[in-house]
Amino acid sequence: MSPSASTTAPASGAAPAPKPSAKIQVSPRLIDAARAEVADVLRTLGTTVQGLSEDQVERLRELHGPNEVAQEIRHSWPWRLMISLRNPLVVLLGALAAISFATGDARAGTVMCLMVVLGVLLKFIQENRADSAAAQLKAMIKVTATVFRNGAPLEVPLKEIVPGDVVKLSAGDMIPADLRVLSSKDLFVIQASLTGESLPIEKFDARDARENISPLEFSNVCFLGTSVESGTALAVAVATGKQTYFGSMAGSIAGAQIETSFDKGIKRFTWLMIRFMMVMVPLVFLINGFTKGNWGEAFFFALAVAVGLTPEMLPMIVSVSLSRGAILMSRKKVIVKRLNAIQNFGAMDVLCTDKTGTLTMDHVILEHHCDVVRKEDTAVLRDAYLISYFQTGLKNVLDRAILDHREDVHQQHEVELHKKADEIPFDFSRRMMSVIVEMPNGMHRLLTKGAPEEVFARSTRFELEEDILPMDPVLIQDLREEYERLSADGFRVLAVAYKDLERRAAYSKEDECDLVLRGYVAFLDPPKESAGPAIAALQKHGVTVKILTGDNDLVSKKVCHDVGLPTEHVVLGVHVDALSDADLLVAVRDATVFARLTPAHKQRIIQVLRANGHVVGYMGDGINDAPALRAADVGISVDTAVDIAKESADVILLEKSLMVLEEGVLEGRKVFANIIKYVRMGASSNFGNMFSVLGASAFLPFVPMLPIQVLTNNLLYDFSQVPIPTDNVDPEQIVRPRPWSMDEITRFILFIGPISSIFDYSTYFVMLSVFHCWDPARSALFQTGWFVESLMTQTLIIHIIRTNKIPFLQSKPSVPLILTTIIIMMVGVWLPHSSLAPALGFTELPGLYWPILLVTLLAYLVLTQLVKTILIRKAWI
Repeated sequence: MSPSASTTAPASGAAPAPKPSAKIQVSPRLIDAARAEVADVLRTLGTTVQGLSEDQVERLRELHGPNEVAQEIRHSWPWRLMISLRNPLVVLLGALAAISFATGDARAGTVMCLMVVLGVLLKFIQENRADSAAAQLKAMIKVTATVFRNGAPLEVPLKEIVPGDVVKLSAGDMIPADLRVLSSKDLFVIQASLTGESLPIEKFDARDARENISPLEFSNVCFLGTSVESGTALAVAVATGKQTYFGSMAGSIAGAQIETSFDKGIKRFTWLMIRFMMVMVPLVFLINGFTKGNWGEAFFFALAVAVGLTPEMLPMIVSVSLSRGAILMSRKKVIVKRLNAIQNFGAMDVLCTDKTGTLTMDHVILEHHCDVVRKEDTAVLRDAYLISYFQTGLKNVLDRAILDHREDVHQQHEVELHKKADEIPFDFSRRMMSVIVEMPNGMHRLLTKGAPEEVFARSTRFELEEDILPMDPVLIQDLREEYERLSADGFRVLAVAYKDLERRAAYSKEDECDLVLRGYVAFLDPPKESAGPAIAALQKHGVTVKILTGDNDLVSKKVCHDVGLPTEHVVLGVHVDALSDADLLVAVRDATVFARLTPAHKQRIIQVLRANGHVVGYMGDGINDAPALRAADVGISVDTAVDIAKESADVILLEKSLMVLEEGVLEGRKVFANIIKYVRMGASSNFGNMFSVLGASAFLPFVPMLPIQVLTNNLLYDFSQVPIPTDNVDPEQIVRPRPWSMDEITRFILFIGPISSIFDYSTYFVMLSVFHCWDPARSALFQTGWFVESLMTQTLIIHIIRTNKIPFLQSKPSVPLILTTIIIMMVGVWLPHSSLAPALGFTELPGLYWPILLVTLLAYLVLTQLVKTILIRKAWI
């Protein structure tokens, strides 16, 4: 199966992975062109090496459109505002406000409208981020290219290139379309942004008939978005615009943001609260209407209960928690673009990351210069240095790595006494190059470096410890094994050889024979010193690290082994294509290293992980990483990344380091811990209130609390929760990932919620039996007593819920949370005696009430702490 295919259909019984918004693939025409001879390619495209005529160009442009990639669909701000208004809590509060105004309760309606305006405004400002990923892609290709039209070279904007255009390439050029090379000279292309490979890739014009390889590995194809490192070429455009590999990738990320685990969790919690209301409010209305006969009073009370059950502070708590987390994370070199990503950052249990620049230094170095038995040899370094120093043309990354050893060479060898006599340039048929150097003694010496197998074929002797020995057939295999060991260790290996020549004016490639093999130079993009400790720290905090790279498997295994990652199982891109989703899930569980991947492979691996319950982060900085960044729960990039990667990411690191990432993960967990405090509090409180209100409505001859009292209680309670985002978080709460779990929240509701009802009913008993409130004339006393008890218990219980330890003694809340708790409790004590009491329907409470209330509060806190401790020990919450 060709690796150009996008994701395969899920196997029967496997969890279906989310579908990408567009198919990422290499054009079939490009694959056919790579496997065809040059003449056949030109004939198929209806062009010649002289290029197209203007008439042909016009017809092809009408047929294929401009050479532009997919664009982001931009909506107007009224449309985006309407999207913000679609939140079910906003719709519910808006409807309740409209009903309040229509029925003459302007005070309640005004309060509800303020809640709606604040909630929508926050959501609109924070989530109104027009994703400009495709626009950034378009900006990247606003350059010109040299094409041949009517046999003459012409500079044209990239968007005017059509299939069949013959393009001239030279060093520094950006590849303007998906091209098939027609002729080339020393052409090296940088594909790191597509494949993750650190080294430039050789390209030439010969037909590539290899099967079972990724199209990205074709040796005669250049892709839009890559660039020319060195050399020149003529190539023909086969695919343009959206038909290019780059264009298909842009289309895949131009859609709407995926719904992350945090978004799903908030939505599920919201609908849980709404379901409570759908059951509770009609029951309260009907019970009070039938038992008391006053349907108007029953309606307003049910309306107030509906508002009380609405978790209207949830948007504020979430927004402030996320905003505060973003500020704290920015101090740790982590910039948050999408606030909802913070919780996903903390909940992440699988981190998929590219290799280049994350685990490695993203800088190729010369690691070894050794003789034929892999013993370090300065003579090998000297010869390699002279070749790179004297060769003409643009120095590639390997030459620059050799030249970085200038001081070492100059200290041990008199380089300045050597002079260049001639040069035999590199070509793809020989896969080697040579320079002829005049030695200090006046003799000419040919120095050669190139692919080991090619240098071997031209060598008849080798040097070892200054002895020149013949390359007998019995020794050749041993010598090959030495450099193959270097290759197997993940090194890019070049062989170095020499030959003494008679002086003459010029030399040719026929002189590259009877060489003396000197040794090898081996190159590597080395791992960062911080990579190993950072991976260990992430694993300690419950984050599994997986490497998804386009680089080859030998290099990937070497680097991953060096940083402490297991490399027993390596999955290649061709394997990913052959696996069903169910089989791929098994492979993903077992393997840590995935190599030779296309962007579609990365995207599919992430989708399979997410579809099976993992919260997945992806870290990358190249063009090839953009679809994976968008597919993940949290996309992570760096400030030095290409624009498309930064626009696709949710989080930007100011330093490309896994250590910085670890700090961000812990901060994300703190944010989630504080959000879940409010969720637990709101859900359990509402569940308990449901039993309390329904019971009181059934047996009392009056409503248990006036509508304005319910709204006041709700307002004061909400105020006491405002500092939750500032609260301290216990270290134990951030040790492991904490994904959003409705099962855990449900268990918390079922066990903690009814406890509040127990003490509500004890308060009912006290008010009815001790203070004789059965008489409707004393209803104000009952309502005041329950108001104060309800407010006190709700305000205090957050201190039990906020920690798994003993509150205040083992875990201290933040100062703002303590202050609001004290303030609201003082307001609760003051209100029945204040000048506001008559307007709110309150009356003074008798002195005996307060000691009874104190006992009630202490008993409530102790029982809740005991139940919480049991739940924790059983690992139910």
